[in-house]
Amino acid sequence: MKLNGAQILWECLMREGVDVFFGITGGTVMPLYHELSNYSIRSITMRHEQAAAHAADGYARATGKVGVCLATSGPGATNLVTGIANAQMDSSSVVAITGQVASGVLGTDFFQEVDITGITMPITKHNYLVTSVNDLAQAVREAFHLASTGRPGAVLLDISKDAQQGVTEFAYPESVNLPGYKPHVHGNARQIRQAAEMINHAHRPLVIAGRGVIIANAFDELLALVEQAQLPVVTSLLGKSGLPETHPLCLGMGGMHGESYANLAMQNADLIIGIGSRFDDRLTSSAETFAPNAKIIHVDIDPAEIGKRVRVDLPVVGDARNVLRELVKMVHKADHTSWLEQIREWREETRTHDILQNECDGLQPQYVINQLWEVTKGHALMVSDVGQNQMWEAQYYRHLRPGGLITSGGLGTMGFGLPAAIGAAVGCPQENVWLVAGDGGFQMTLQEMATIMQEGIPIKMAILNNGFLGMVRQWQELFYQGNYTGTPILGPDFAKLAEAYGVRGMTVVNSSDVRAAIEQANAYPGPVLIDFRVEREQNVFPIVPVGQPIDNMIRRPIRKA
Repeated sequence: MKLNGAQILWECLMREGVDVFFGITGGTVMPLYHELSNYSIRSITMRHEQAAAHAADGYARATGKVGVCLATSGPGATNLVTGIANAQMDSSSVVAITGQVASGVLGTDFFQEVDITGITMPITKHNYLVTSVNDLAQAVREAFHLASTGRPGAVLLDISKDAQQGVTEFAYPESVNLPGYKPHVHGNARQIRQAAEMINHAHRPLVIAGRGVIIANAFDELLALVEQAQLPVVTSLLGKSGLPETHPLCLGMGGMHGESYANLAMQNADLIIGIGSRFDDRLTSSAETFAPNAKIIHVDIDPAEIGKRVRVDLPVVGDARNVLRELVKMVHKADHTSWLEQIREWREETRTHDILQNECDGLQPQYVINQLWEVTKGHALMVSDVGQNQMWEAQYYRHLRPGGLITSGGLGTMGFGLPAAIGAAVGCPQENVWLVAGDGGFQMTLQEMATIMQEGIPIKMAILNNGFLGMVRQWQELFYQGNYTGTPILGPDFAKLAEAYGVRGMTVVNSSDVRAAIEQANAYPGPVLIDFRVEREQNVFPIVPVGQPIDNMIRRPIRKA
């Protein structure tokens, strides 16, 4: 059958299982929107294109499907760039679709023309400029294949206006032929056997679980391995919720703001098994001083990550789920009592530094997160923004829901939280979605509360409001002589602002009111924003100064009751 390019795009998206996209219309995508009413794909109009990209990212992480965002040419396309980079850095399956000026005027600086494929080449897994309707279906098929297979990532489709309007015979490509693209999803059998032998002979083994565990849906396989071999597990930020965080073998997050016992365990291990983790600088700090006495096994689907930052003694290229399934068959039951006891002692010692164990003045952000965890019992689908709020969520919310944390890792994008929560809630409407954000990051995308109301999305929002760009202020206090240049920020009355959008707003200033506010929000059927006026100069501890060994931490002060 003959279809125009706009019809072909929607036909292809439906065949790819797309049921929703996030975007904003404009001049060069009007042909697409004109045909949309004939297709059962939900269009969610965001208030900014960056938010559309973050929403697609949040949707992808929550559902395991490809998230789709759409924007017009020029500023619409460039506004997607931060969200595209964020998705690519965190291995999130996103297809970004942009309109482009007609092919006949490309290169003439036509109104709202920009070379978006050139701009996004370094921050996408691949991108396409489609200038002929005859090439469109194949490009769409390949884009979704690339975004969702191997190491997931962001793919951009830039479609000229004449390609959207041109007519051709439509045939959906049932397969793709990309000779240079062959992800290795099954690990090498010999290397897996070697890994098992190394685990069986280790005295102080440790697993580092990254986002690759979550992407591969390898929750059961990871649990089986660590219980079989009695392996303690440290997670990266993006690996949190790969293992239930109340499990006795789960040490929680390691790294710059990881718990001290997790960092001590990494530095004292004699074998580290990295699974789906990039060993990035936030986790390892100085690569040269990381785990000095440990052999390192690195399991990752992307061979480019192996050996990129830390020395690796045994590489295993493959999908985490496939590799773990084979590995658990070969690993012996083990008894690491003395090693686990040492970790337990480190963990117990940390309690003397825990702010929750001590009386403190003011409303503590850590207490807010702890109460949020208790009320939701660890089963909420949590989305956090970036900064101190992100680290407190990671430290004080113990995730029991597999894949229960969505946050910006590699790019550290302030403003990610609210639109990502929209995407997560749209993709998983049955889930209890909570956003944790700071007052600084929330103000970067707060206009999306209009989207929440227009679309009827019942997100719960917890704002840890300290009147600062908190993480930068903390660094200024600790490392820049307390020079708070540029970090105090004025914000609105968030509860009143929420009410102006139609969102239920609440303000909490006393610790005694925290739990009741969270319980009320949790029970309310619509969206709620709680403005927690927390202590202004509270810091995130531990913190590892840049370039220092990961066990060289500034610990939480011991505060007397």
